[in-house]
Amino acid sequence: MELQDYLRVFRKSWILIVVLTALGGALGLTYALLATPTYTASARVFVSTSGATTASDLQQGNSFTQQRVKTYAELVTTASVLQPTIDALNIDTSVSKLRGQVSANAPLNTTVIDVTVSNADAVFAATLATEAANQLIDVVEHIETTNVSLGSPVRLTVVQEAEVPKAPTSPKKSLDLILGLLLGLAAGIGIALVRAALDNRIRNERDLEALTDVPVLGGIVFDPKAQDRPLIVHEDSHSPRAESFRTLRTNLQFLDAGRRERAFVVTSAVPGEGKSTTTANLAIALSQAGAKVLLVGADLRKPKMANYMAIEGGVGLTDVLIGRVELADAVQQWGRTELYMLPAGMIPPNPSELLGSALMADLIAKIHKQYDVVLYDAPPLLPVTDAAVLSRLVGGALLVVAAGRTHGPQVENAIATLENVGAPLSGVILTMLPTKGPDAYGYGRYGYAYKETE
Repeated sequence: MELQDYLRVFRKSWILIVVLTALGGALGLTYALLATPTYTASARVFVSTSGATTASDLQQGNSFTQQRVKTYAELVTTASVLQPTIDALNIDTSVSKLRGQVSANAPLNTTVIDVTVSNADAVFAATLATEAANQLIDVVEHIETTNVSLGSPVRLTVVQEAEVPKAPTSPKKSLDLILGLLLGLAAGIGIALVRAALDNRIRNERDLEALTDVPVLGGIVFDPKAQDRPLIVHEDSHSPRAESFRTLRTNLQFLDAGRRERAFVVTSAVPGEGKSTTTANLAIALSQAGAKVLLVGADLRKPKMANYMAIEGGVGLTDVLIGRVELADAVQQWGRTELYMLPAGMIPPNPSELLGSALMADLIAKIHKQYDVVLYDAPPLLPVTDAAVLSRLVGGALLVVAAGRTHGPQVENAIATLENVGAPLSGVILTMLPTKGPDAYGYGRYGYAYKETE
């Protein structure tokens, strides 16, 4: 994924990211408000040696205490120090429970020990730290005294008694709030990226380019009223959706420049991708540009073209193929335009065999001589083989892909179906593109997006 892909993912999931960030901040602040405050107090003990009279003795004594001071710090959490502390303060607790509240640290290259206590009671924390420091002094002097007459060579002194802390060390509202916000933000971004990785639906042209090198001829913007007004190029020629078909018409003129016949089978991977309405509107747009166009209803299973174009569909392609009527008698002119219709006709029991027959090949050759452009509205590729068989005879196919609905593997399987029968795929048409949001379709790719005016 490139930077713009990440930005697109974040734009699509910005509500989720904001909600989780706010939730994380709220949880962090709630924890800070509800958590029991903890106060920390420290007493400082200085360690020195006794009996030094010369500079050399002082140097040796200092090295000795620095080596031993870490060991003394470890003694603070032992029972030898904690039990006398409990007895002196008359605390109703055990050594193991008290051990979790007391710690000691010896800063590097010093002869100082910091005895630290954390507790919910600030006064108790200061009292306990000071008493633990005093008990440490007694324990060390007792351990280091090997000769009663000479005494201990090491002297420990409390140089700073623990002060009662005025503010708790935890929780810290500002820190907990920031941590909560950061964790919520990280969770939102992580979920957004996981959703994007698991979502294999085709969203835009970049997604198609990752699957195939076949050119994307154009994008048709989504129209929620498409079912009520399928022929948008005819009914509302100034709408953004109608302009999308005119752009597609322009791109189609440059497609397959080496082919003399301008004939294409329009199909899709699965049903419901706007294949038939795309074919009808593209045919109208081509006829408006002055081309003599024939629109063939080649979906012999669920024909829709006659209903879309509001013509009689009882006689059509199947009748011509079986010789019931002549081609000229089955073709109908659509209004006063240069658009002509050959509806599907009766539904046969063997659509695939009929579309792949020699009769169909002869009819295709005849049709291509009479019209500038021929568009075949065929069934989807994955459920049945009709479109693949017909595409091999026609010599070119246009694959309609619905943005946000069609999955990548479905597109790959549809392309593989055409390749398996040797049918060339001329181009891909994206339909149902959103007019707003990160996947919005920009007219002409010049940076300004369509906006519906209805």
